[in-house]
Amino acid sequence: MYEGGDGDERRAEAQAAPSVADKGSLSASTGADQGHLPAPSGADQEYLSLERELTVLLRRARASQGEMAREVHPDLETAAYGLLVRLDEHGRQRATELAAYIGVGKATMSRQLRALEELGLIAREPDPADGRAWLVHLTEEGRGRVAKVRDARRARYVSQLAHWDRREVSELARLLAQLNRGMGK
Repeated sequence: MYEGGDGDERRAEAQAAPSVADKGSLSASTGADQGHLPAPSGADQEYLSLERELTVLLRRARASQGEMAREVHPDLETAAYGLLVRLDEHGRQRATELAAYIGVGKATMSRQLRALEELGLIAREPDPADGRAWLVHLTEEGRGRVAKVRDARRARYVSQLAHWDRREVSELARLLAQLNRGMGK
């Protein structure tokens, strides 16, 4: 796997796995004669291909998330963008629910929420079901900024995937949801 910077991502993309349709045409010469270990056979190859493609996807997603965070607010931390999207999609939530969803501790969540509150993107209110707890929600400013960035991102997806059949896009979304559910366990 190519973890380094400066062009390594392009090399990883260039060596990306063949499509499912091409899977049967893997050449025996792949690997050893190129100065790499011989390519594994069988199921190992599919998992290595998955790892390679996920590495590229996640690297691009991190960069994209950073750009989107800066579009919402120049001082917004990259990791906090996901919190805003969660609040946009699910409305008011307790900090503990957000922490569990994102997979961070209470101290980290508290720090991120404080920063978002200082930027005027979220607000807190007492939880009517439990006076000791607080519910977090987007402010009107936060909702407007998140909506603008999400709309722009969706437009980019539509443009970048214009050559895809909508059923393929739907299937990709379904498979990614399945992957996320499986990895969240």
